[in-house]
This record gives sequence, C-alpha cells and structure tokens, in this order.
Amino acid sequence: MKIKYVFGLLIASAIVFSCGGGKKATEAASETKEVITKEDFSFNVEQFADIKVLRYQISGWENLTLKEQKLVYYLTEAGYSGRDIIWDQNYRHNLAIRKALENVYNAYEGDKSSNDWGNFETYLKRVWFANGIHHHYSNAKFVPDFSSEYLNELLTATNTKLEGEAFDVIFNDKDSKKVNQAKGTDNVLESAVNFYGPNVTNADVASFYGKMESPDPKKPLSYGLNSQLVKENGVLKERVYKSGGLYGTAIDEIVKWLELAQGVAENEAQGNALVLLIDYYKTGDLQTWDDYNVAWTAATEGNIDYINSFIEVYNDPLGYRGSYETIVQIKDFDMSEKMSVVSGNAQWFEDNSPLMEAHKKKNVVGVTYKVVNVAGEAGDASPSTPIGVNLPNANWIRAEVGSKSVSLGNIIYTYNNAGSSGRLKEFVNDDEEYRLEKEYGQLADKLHTALHEVIGHASGQLNPGVGETKETLKNYASTLEEGRADLVGLYYLYNPKLQELGLVDDWKSIGMAAYDGYIRNGLMTQLIRLNLGDDVEEAHMRNRQFVAAWAFEKGASDNVIEKITRDGKTYFNITNYEKLHDLFGELLRETQRIKSEGDYEAVQALVEDYGVKVDQELHKEILERNKQFTSAPYSGFVNPVIVPKMNDAGEIGSFTIEQPATFKEQMLKYSKNYNFLPEVN
Repeated sequence: MKIKYVFGLLIASAIVFSCGGGKKATEAASETKEVITKEDFSFNVEQFADIKVLRYQISGWENLTLKEQKLVYYLTEAGYSGRDIIWDQNYRHNLAIRKALENVYNAYEGDKSSNDWGNFETYLKRVWFANGIHHHYSNAKFVPDFSSEYLNELLTATNTKLEGEAFDVIFNDKDSKKVNQAKGTDNVLESAVNFYGPNVTNADVASFYGKMESPDPKKPLSYGLNSQLVKENGVLKERVYKSGGLYGTAIDEIVKWLELAQGVAENEAQGNALVLLIDYYKTGDLQTWDDYNVAWTAATEGNIDYINSFIEVYNDPLGYRGSYETIVQIKDFDMSEKMSVVSGNAQWFEDNSPLMEAHKKKNVVGVTYKVVNVAGEAGDASPSTPIGVNLPNANWIRAEVGSKSVSLGNIIYTYNNAGSSGRLKEFVNDDEEYRLEKEYGQLADKLHTALHEVIGHASGQLNPGVGETKETLKNYASTLEEGRADLVGLYYLYNPKLQELGLVDDWKSIGMAAYDGYIRNGLMTQLIRLNLGDDVEEAHMRNRQFVAAWAFEKGASDNVIEKITRDGKTYFNITNYEKLHDLFGELLRETQRIKSEGDYEAVQALVEDYGVKVDQELHKEILERNKQFTSAPYSGFVNPVIVPKMNDAGEIGSFTIEQPATFKEQMLKYSKNYNFLPEVN
C-alpha cells in the first residue's frame, strides 16, 4: 500500500508527504553525456502541460561500502529491466505508440519551430510521464493538440509505422479511461487497463475467482495478482507473468540482475528473500510469492532494502492484479531512529483507537518503520512516485508476521525544497493558518505518513469468516483502505501522546496544522488536478474528499468547519479542533466496521455520497484562483544514474553518480537500453 500525496502543503508547490536486445546497463550508464554536478545541482528539471519534473540526490550513498553500492546498483538495474512491463499493463497499445513516437522524435528532420511540433513533443512527454496514453492520476486519455494528418506526415517523413487501432485510438473516443470506477458501469469492460482481455466483464472475473479456494483458507493466496485474464473461444484463462510466460523476456533480465544482487546480499535473511523472489519470477507460483513476502518482511537488518514485483492493485478496477513496481532504498539512519518510536508503540495506538473492541488487534506484530533515501525507481513508482509505502498487502501476513513501512526521505525533501508558497497564501483562510502551516506543516506531514503507513494500514482486523477486502468491497476497496489509514493518522495527530513520545514539542500546533491542511486539500486544493465537470476517480483523491466532506457535513450543526466567502473567494475555517478530532474518530470507527464486516452497501454510499461528485461552482472558482500560478499541479522525477567504474581486473571498482540534464534524455535512454518486450505481448 502506498501513499502518493500528503495533505499539508499545496499541490506541486511543496507536496510532502520488450523483444529486443537491450544493452548492458554498464554500457548504458556510461553513455550519459549531459550531467549535472553537485555544484550546480537544481531540483527542477523542466515543466510541461500539468507536469513538473524534478531530480533528487541519493543521500547517504557515500557512506555505503563498495559491496553495498553493488547491491544498490544491481537492484536498480533489475528494476529498470522491467520498465516496459508497466507500459503494457497500462494499455495494450502503449508500447507500439511509444516506440513509434520516439522514432519520429529521433528521426524527424523537418520544421521543429511550428506549433504542431511543439504540441507533438509535449504529447510525447506526457506519454513518457504517465507510462502510456492515459493520465497517471485522472486515468483519462490524453487529447493531442495536433491532428491525425500531422502525425501521418511525421510518420511518413521518418518511415515510421503506426496504423490500425494503435493509430486511431490516439484521436478517437475509444478506451477513454484507463481505470473506470464509475458506479453502475461494468468497470472491467469499460477500463482500458491491460489486465483483462477486451471482452472480459465484471461477472467473468467474479465467476472465475469465485471458484478458487486457497489450500489454507486462513492464508488466502493472492489469486490474479500476477496474470492477465483473457477469454479465448469463450473460455476464461490466465496468462501468468513469469519466465517463459507473459513478459518473460523482461522477467529474465530482472532475474539476471536479482541473481547478482543475491550474490552481494548484506545478510542471510536478505539473501534468502531474494532467492524466493527469483523463484517466484521463474515460476509465477503464488505460494512462493507469499513465502517471499514472509521472508522479506522478516528481513529487517541491513542498510539496503527494496520493493520489486507486481504489487499495488490500484490500477485494477476490481483490485486483483498488481502493477509492476520497484523502489531501491538506502536507510536514513538518523530519521529512522527517531521515527521508530511510532512503530515501537503500535500496540498502544491500537489499544487506544476508537475502533469497536472486536475490530482491534490484540497483538500488533512486526511493524517496522524506516525513513529511507531512494536510489532508483521504475514501473508504477516512476516518474510519479509515492512518498510512503507499507507492505506486504496480504492481511494474514500483516497479522501474523507484520509489515514494513517506509517514508521516502529524499523524495519528501525534494518536494519541500522545489516549490514556492504562493498557492498556500492564496488558499489559507488567515495569517494564523499560514503561520501554522509554515512552522509545523512539514513535520505534521512526516508524522501523518508514519501514522498512515505504520499504524493505519497495520490496524484493525476482519471479522471471522469475512473475505478479503477486494472481494467484499470490490471497486471501493482501495479508496476505503486509504481513507481508513488517513483517519488513523488524523485521529492521533491531534493527541498529546505525540509529545509524550518525544516526537513533537507542541502537539496541539502540529494537530491544528495537520487538520487545516487536510480540510483545505480535501475540499479545495486537490481540485486543481481535475478538469471542470470531472468526477473524482483516483482512489487517494476520493478518500481525501470523502473524509473531509463527511466531517464538514457532520460537523455542520456545531459549525465545526465553517465555509467562508470573502471577496468572492471561498475558504474553510476550523472552529473547533477537538470536535473535529472526535468526528475523525467516529468516521474511523465506521470505516473499520465497513472493512471488518465487508459491508459493500455502506462503502458504496460513503464513497459515492461524499467522495465522487464535485461542487462545480467551487471547482470553477478554484481553477480561476489557481490560474495565477505557473507551477504545475503534478510532480515526478528523473532518477540519478549510477555509473560503474571498472578496475584493471575488469571488475567494478567504484561508482559515480550522474544526474540527467533533461527528462527526454533519460526517457530515450531507458527506451534504448531496457527494451526487452515486443510491441504486442
């Protein structure tokens, strides 16, 4: 489970919280020509459309031994080797479209000063950033600002082939949403994501997996996690992601680098986990996946860790299939020690939560929390990255073994230092709200990430006999779970326990800043990401809106949150933080009840009534007020390039870190050097 954006600061200005021969990565890395040195390092790379591209530094790299640096390098190369998988998962024509557009971009020698060419370049950059032709956050298909005739001219001029449905879909209305979560639709049939064949329906999925029984019902396997479900001659079948199976050529490259990583593992537990991950990639066996997650969760020693495989299910409208994702992490020693206080008190937080007693865990086990610095990301984690991750996702493993929670420290640091405070001043209600955010907002966001990931996702339990959340709550499962974890964080952010634990010096100011930021974002500022008239569809945006809107409505009789209009502008002002704290506790209790009991009708009502529809007049106002700001509403990253230096014996003797000068430079190199899948899989 991941947290992608946090409430405290305004969007983007300072958000916290292949069948082809790819070249060897050692050769690829050495090809970098334009690099940014430490002396002239800048967080900002470029901006286009609604996107701002940033760069981050690998903090702590110089403190690693050569063996540890090799481990990081091998793990990042394993991650990049599977890059094309997320492109194909996102949409069946993505690879064909990307390769054609890139060929045009590299080969075209005509007029590059025209508006059409500028629009073509922007479209390609948007496709690069989203890993496909659908927006990475709204899921809506991009509408190009050039004509089909112009694209045909470019294709002809560069002798590039793109035809049929792969060409037409760029300009028509087909496959308009990557993930369609709308109520009353066949979510699988109406979603363009390539987890299912074009003719597979919601009913097909329910029927197919409804017949499957795990060998141990108390330890349900993650059926559907690593496969595509298709219908051939009317018969449903899975195409499993594995060596020799779907995506096998890329998976073989991943395995090659993971085997090198296993050879330089920091300790036996880490090495044993890598052996199981390699076996899982080779076999596609879901029992091996669970065995790996148990071993990986228990491997808590060492300075290096990683996330790798088919993991998060947000892109599946029914929550079965995992998107390819990798993050390689270096421990931040100082911050991890401070934040481990949260995980060390997990049982206290569980015992003192407002949940029904039957829904509380009597023994919260194995919750580890670390602040880490990212060394490389790929798949669904790049270019748009989470800022916090809590894994594994299987409820039974979390209950019996525990979980790992990480906060991506250098990513959060970059967000905090790459923007301005202009939007914040525009949308805060008064000087006091602005002061609280400036003084306490960053720490509040860090604590909310910790509480969300460590306590939130680890808290609560299902009632006996209730199925997995993806089965009971279906298309609302991810939204409900993220909202529930947010509420755990919110409930405890306004609590003197944080000061008692030595995490803050002024718990009340931290809580007030946190509550101001969450309401401001949930009811107003996140709307700058939507086009006027759109519903809220992304799971994290839905969860923030339903939490904020529910609290606003339920507190209306006591005017807990007042809506203020001043000079034609709307503001929200919290008048009673104590009562808002109680409301968050009430909603937390209810969201846990919904999850514990598998109450589909209740979650549908909660999300649809509070999380989906947007006040159109307010939305129009927010967009108008936002026009004055040039900073884009979404941010993502290029990765630093880890370059191995060979010694006289032909072995890696050292590494240097280089920074890409431009976004296009990195995207084109990735396409050239990690090209391991054919256009059609």
